[in-house]
Amino acid sequence: MGFYSLKQLLSLYIIIMALFSDLKQAKSSSPEYTNLIYKGCARQRLSDPSGLYSQALSAMYGLLVSQSTKTRFYKTTTGTTSQTSVTGLFQCRGDLSNNDCYNCVSRLPVLSGKLCGKTIAARVQLSGCYLLYEISGFAQISGMELLFKTCGKNNVAGTGFEQRRDTAFGVMQNGVVQGHGFYATTYESVYVLGQCEGDIGDSDCSGCIKNALQRAQVECGSSISGQIYLHKCFVAYSFYPNGVPKRSSPYPSSGSSTSSSSSSSSGTTGKTVAIIVGGTAGVGFLVICLLFVKNLMKKKYDDY
Repeated sequence: MGFYSLKQLLSLYIIIMALFSDLKQAKSSSPEYTNLIYKGCARQRLSDPSGLYSQALSAMYGLLVSQSTKTRFYKTTTGTTSQTSVTGLFQCRGDLSNNDCYNCVSRLPVLSGKLCGKTIAARVQLSGCYLLYEISGFAQISGMELLFKTCGKNNVAGTGFEQRRDTAFGVMQNGVVQGHGFYATTYESVYVLGQCEGDIGDSDCSGCIKNALQRAQVECGSSISGQIYLHKCFVAYSFYPNGVPKRSSPYPSSGSSTSSSSSSSSGTTGKTVAIIVGGTAGVGFLVICLLFVKNLMKKKYDDY
């Protein structure tokens, strides 16, 4: 086996570092709006011997993804007959751009398949968007039905927090109606956000948001953050003692001060990737050193 020159060894080390730098960057560059919040999968599997449901589902996914470049809400029904039709919709958070909306929604068809498989109905909620579909004849639920909740692990006590939060809730409830379905604001270090499904009127939206806010008060108490998802609307809040951070959206994601299972998973994954990258870099450097020493020893013996 020939010698490795110092230049070759350095090139090899640079390649190793570049590969694992890309891995670390891929993890860290994932936008917050793609964080998984929850999934809701119907227990009944989809019986589809003719393949008509699968065709309708595929057509629906294509329509939803294509429309996400133009609008933040879209609802459609696909299928060759009323008995084999599928109704689906997507909605993006009101503060996302068209490009971010598309990037969010385009992940949902694959995620829905992975998380739920082929069921008669499914809903997948990310921080920035959600997708819902159901086959014809699927039983309907109330718009006030609680789908998911999460409250921050830490509590805020003795600082007038609940009064500030409730005032922020009142401001947000009025804002959602005036904003025709979406509103986000900050009041004395409390960030609040509310959104209704795009096909309900202002009156129903106000009632849904009011219900969600009351649930947040009861369910989360003095928790530093919380998210309440009802069938037709959702609310989120987060208290920042040192001031709301200046970024595109201080929306409390599943990896930020919440007690959802995806929070611990996200944090653990980040630490694991950091350890892997750091450890691999060290191993790569050690391998380069050993190869260099081996070359020196081989050259020494060849000189005799």
